[in-house]
Amino acid sequence: MSEKPPVIAVVGATASGKTALGIEIAQHYNGEVISADSMQLYKGLDIATAKPTPEEMQGIPHHLISVLEPAHACSVAQYTDMAREKIAQVQSRGKLPVIVGGTGLYLDSLLDNIQFPDIPADAALRERLQKEAEIRGNAAMRERLRGCDPESAERLHENNLRRILRALEVFELTGIPLSEHARRSRSVPPPWNVLRIGIGFADREKQYARIRLRVDRMLEQGLTDEVRGEFLSGRRRATAAAAIGYKELLPWLQGYETLETAVARVKQETCRYAKRQGTWFRRNPQTEWILRDSDCVECGIFEIAEKIVAKWNGL
Repeated sequence: MSEKPPVIAVVGATASGKTALGIEIAQHYNGEVISADSMQLYKGLDIATAKPTPEEMQGIPHHLISVLEPAHACSVAQYTDMAREKIAQVQSRGKLPVIVGGTGLYLDSLLDNIQFPDIPADAALRERLQKEAEIRGNAAMRERLRGCDPESAERLHENNLRRILRALEVFELTGIPLSEHARRSRSVPPPWNVLRIGIGFADREKQYARIRLRVDRMLEQGLTDEVRGEFLSGRRRATAAAAIGYKELLPWLQGYETLETAVARVKQETCRYAKRQGTWFRRNPQTEWILRDSDCVECGIFEIAEKIVAKWNGL
């Protein structure tokens, strides 16, 4: 048994069921949940970001949900600082930290104990890169990044312009690719004994069907009213443009297209996001996978998770 304190992480794509499993694990092993979701950090858009309701939490304390104002941009380094503090607080109460989420970069940075270099932002350089992106487009900026940091360019989707520009900024400021900074940042082992449990699907179409049903439930819960209220409020939030379910409904709110068309795009973009999440998480060989559509035919997801935990023997 490891001398390091245990941490269990439940990871997977959107609509995989990781929230429910994380809560069950926390109930069974005297734990508290710490979110690793880049959208749920922010106040508002509760339905669009699929925050667990008080009923779903079943009395289990949840951390790092609705803790930031919408206008505040949270970096990966800031998230890991907050999450490390929460892990320490949970452990000080004699509880098991259960990390639950689908933001792969947040999860890997936290669980691998990435030490972020202190490279301050350069406002003038960032403005120049931003203007260049407006002229040339996201794809061109990603190709530019490929010339100086091919690893980061391969890892980042072209829609993730903020991180593409940050990687270019880091290279111009230091002359060292962000990917090399990342390698150097892994020199300090994590202070915890970590078990990663992933939830996925052997048949991706079954996953997509689950996502489409989930979007329908979100509409029944009042997604359109939530997005309308956010839009009419006039608030400018750092996260709204990235939250699937918000930006796809704006053309409908503005009268440019039908609700049916907008909802179809919500479902399509959510499926695409889930595919990218799955690709990210499958790269980690340390993850113990539960496949909902094959492993769970004769028993429940938690029963399989119990066997994984018993085999791990980290508690």
